Amino acid sequence: MFRFDDGLKVYVHRDPVDFRMGINGLSILVEQAMSLNPLDEALYVFGNRRHDRIKIIAWDGNGFCKLPT
Repeated sequence: MFRFDDGLKVYVHRDPVDFRMGINGLSILVEQAMSLNPLDEALYVFGNRRHDRIKIIAWDGNGFCKLPT
């Protein structure tokens, strides 16, 4: 369960991503392109090329979850 408090970090991936990419592919982007640990308590936000949709992933302690957008 996520606690949306003042200490929660949110990272935005600037480049557009292919939305066919799943949670595993997005977590690899977090690790390799953003140089961050995808298992940290943070939200990782990705946008599509048209900038009209986002995907948010987060590690909840048991696995990745994709938050509704």
